[in-house]
Amino acid sequence: MTQRNVLITGTAGFIGYHLGKLLLAEGFRVHGYDGMTDYYDVTLKQRRHAMLLQDPNFSMTEGMLEDQDLFDEVADNFKPDIIVHLAAQAGVRYSLENPRAYLDSNVIGTFNVMEAARRHKVDHLLMASTSSVYGANDHMPFTETEKADTQLTIYAATKKANESMAHSYAHLWNLPTTMFRFFTVYGPWGRPDMALFKFTKGILDGTPIDIYNNGDMFRDFTYVEDLVRGIRLLIDVPPVRPDSAADIEEGDSLSPAAPYRVVNVGNSDKVRLLDFVDAIEEATGKTAQRNYMEMQMGDVPATWADASLLKRLTGYQPATDFRDGVNSFVAWYLDYYHR
Repeated sequence: MTQRNVLITGTAGFIGYHLGKLLLAEGFRVHGYDGMTDYYDVTLKQRRHAMLLQDPNFSMTEGMLEDQDLFDEVADNFKPDIIVHLAAQAGVRYSLENPRAYLDSNVIGTFNVMEAARRHKVDHLLMASTSSVYGANDHMPFTETEKADTQLTIYAATKKANESMAHSYAHLWNLPTTMFRFFTVYGPWGRPDMALFKFTKGILDGTPIDIYNNGDMFRDFTYVEDLVRGIRLLIDVPPVRPDSAADIEEGDSLSPAAPYRVVNVGNSDKVRLLDFVDAIEEATGKTAQRNYMEMQMGDVPATWADASLLKRLTGYQPATDFRDGVNSFVAWYLDYYHR
């Protein structure tokens, strides 16, 4: 089989690193593109890239998505067969402090990625969205075919904008495009701004951890290795424009007007936040100092994925129990920080 070129944005990031590692292990050539921004500890990003660079089939460029000339040059030189766009300004809460960063990276940057995909007529463009696009929806589990028009943060709004932008390009240029909506991804090499990282650090340091909505929160925690396995399998399932709406199977989010589909990637299980904290306490052998707080502005009380479409398309369903995933993260954290 001919070796395929995959251009991944965000390879120094949490999910991008794990996806790059998986694709390299499966024999793909991977070029990473990452801005190495200081939203969180850059050393962590540098370590992730350093590990990927040990594979001769990995190369990388440091640059911002907003720099269209540089991104175009990278795409022109690498000639990708597939683009997986993971880079973004992440974080629901940070979007309250610095909303412009989300427009620059998530809207302008994503447009530049889509333009490169169009010019190179890639076999498949896959782009990260988020469960946050479901916003104020309260019918659970969330399904891809339900309306999602009530975003509660600028982060979620930019991701919903990405979905709309991608649909238009898929329609206009017959560009096979899959948007995947992630649900609370966690695991080794995770982001320091995420709850698991902050909770583990606080518990080990003996400092209070902030628990929002007094702990009355539920999340569909998705283990990172399960997530990237789902992305890997979706690479091989590019959407095909249907002849008519009647050809679309019930429950499939395939567009009637474009080779475009939205897919949830989640564990299909909602976990109570306090049970998640209990699992961290068990893994660390320490008791948390719990600081119960009101709901954070823009946050939602629960997320829960219906991931049956992912299983129908790929035969795969994420299934890592959150306790096992927490144990893996804590073991990594203790090793990485020499605790």
